Amino acid sequence: MKTCLLLAATLLAGAASVRAADAPDDGGPAVVPYRPSVSTPAQLSAPGYLELEAGGLRATDNGVSRTSIPYTLKLAFTPDWGVRVGGEAWVRQAAPGVAQTGVGDTQLVLKRRFEVSDASAWGLELGETFPTARTSIGLGHAATTVNGIFSSDFAPAWHADINVNETHLGGQPGAWQLGWAAAFSRTLTDAWGAVGELSGTHQAGAADTAQLLAAASWNQSPAAVFDFGFARGLTDATPHWQVFAGVTVRLGKVF
Repeated sequence: MKTCLLLAATLLAGAASVRAADAPDDGGPAVVPYRPSVSTPAQLSAPGYLELEAGGLRATDNGVSRTSIPYTLKLAFTPDWGVRVGGEAWVRQAAPGVAQTGVGDTQLVLKRRFEVSDASAWGLELGETFPTARTSIGLGHAATTVNGIFSSDFAPAWHADINVNETHLGGQPGAWQLGWAAAFSRTLTDAWGAVGELSGTHQAGAADTAQLLAAASWNQSPAAVFDFGFARGLTDATPHWQVFAGVTVRLGKVF
């Protein structure tokens, strides 16, 4: 049943890309996937085109599980300015004898890119998380995040995205959480790519988290990129295992 839930979530995300994936190349811009890594690149999606990212995620840790359908809508106004809205369309969190379901929290992010060269750029994101989920499956309070990004192409077919961020947890006066992530990706063929990432968090009075993520991506067309992979927790405060699959798809031109 648990595997079926993850597969159903992935199929739901894949259904959103059927039209784009099955259509011949229409000459439109290629999508810019942010998923499935924790880090985000400095690059924005093509200005004026709406992109959707969605998939299925299952995390397990000592008898506790969390199955969700994460999503993100991205829209860039220029090559250097854009916004995105994301969250979890559905969540099921289960522990022995109890299970909670519902929608997750929602995040709104404003993004600015600073080009250094054709191969590298800085980025800055300001995000606000709204507590749209019930407390048992969400933060239970608002949170504000400032994220600094450095992205660069290096060596043949390699790319790096480095993120460092600070989050102010609104429900805990004076509480700040440091987050970090370093992703390294490589183009394997015209259609296939791979990514590896280390990420984690640090907060005074709380246990540190850290995880190792590995994933593969398949460029079905410029309008649709599918991904799948796993993450392994490296500390006791991090879910031991996470598996995921999803898609980034170009929905259409807005302006």
